[in-house]
Amino acid sequence: MSEALKHKKDMILDAARDLGVEKWTVAEIDQLRRKLLADHGEAGKTGNDYIVEVLKTAGWKIQITEREEAEDRFEEEFEDILHFKTLYDAEVSLTRLDELLRRFRTHGERAAVERVLEIARLGKRRAEMISRNRKVEEQKRKEKKEIAEWFRIWLEAPESFFDWLQVRKASPEFHATFGEIEEE
Repeated sequence: MSEALKHKKDMILDAARDLGVEKWTVAEIDQLRRKLLADHGEAGKTGNDYIVEVLKTAGWKIQITEREEAEDRFEEEFEDILHFKTLYDAEVSLTRLDELLRRFRTHGERAAVERVLEIARLGKRRAEMISRNRKVEEQKRKEKKEIAEWFRIWLEAPESFFDWLQVRKASPEFHATFGEIEEE
């Protein structure tokens, strides 16, 4: 084993002891990965799979549920997917979520499908929360209320959502409230 790998394994095990976790789930493993980056910078950069391998080899208990395993396997797919600063951003996010939902359903990835739906529910809740925040300017609150509605409809009927969205964006009410959605 190279000196660099031995050093990285020692870094992982030291950081794991510092965290004091008894059963490691994907969330704790991700926390450990972030701690390594924070404590050691580029030298601490490593993937969750490698951390799991090191912890297992050292005899630590790893507890990964089907959902957590899906999150781990499709981490890049889910990373940074939820954006709705603008109506355009929200449409892009929903398009990406829809693509993932269809792909995961086609491949029978139940846990990944549930994760996609969970992310969409989170988006809906966040947009609703912002839409009710009186500290946010009125036009932004209207946009967030609209976005929350988009997430709600997509969650209820993803197969017809984009047809509905096209009609919605063409409506006089939508144009009076939001104008044209500009691509960035």
